[in-house]
Amino acid sequence: MAAERDQDRGAQYASGAMATLLAKSGAATSMSQRGNCYDNATIESFWATLKTECFGAERPATRQAARLMIFDYVEGFYNRTRLHSGLGYRSPLAFEKNLRYNQN
Repeated sequence: MAAERDQDRGAQYASGAMATLLAKSGAATSMSQRGNCYDNATIESFWATLKTECFGAERPATRQAARLMIFDYVEGFYNRTRLHSGLGYRSPLAFEKNLRYNQN
């Protein structure tokens, strides 16, 4: 049972092997304390949106094709056009422009 709890918490990401890999790549670790199930909610929501809105039922033939689809989706639609409820139903670009305008 303890092994199942550790697996649910992502024990593979807290392992020594993962720490070594992250250190070699220059990446920083980020893991919340036990019981905080909301730390990944934002990115999990993004991945779900990306999978449905960018790819839908289409599966790219190559990794390069997938990269181009993702780039087009994020830079051409998600950041510039798509309305986000968490940003007051504005696109990230419009939200950022408004933020910069109000800071000056």
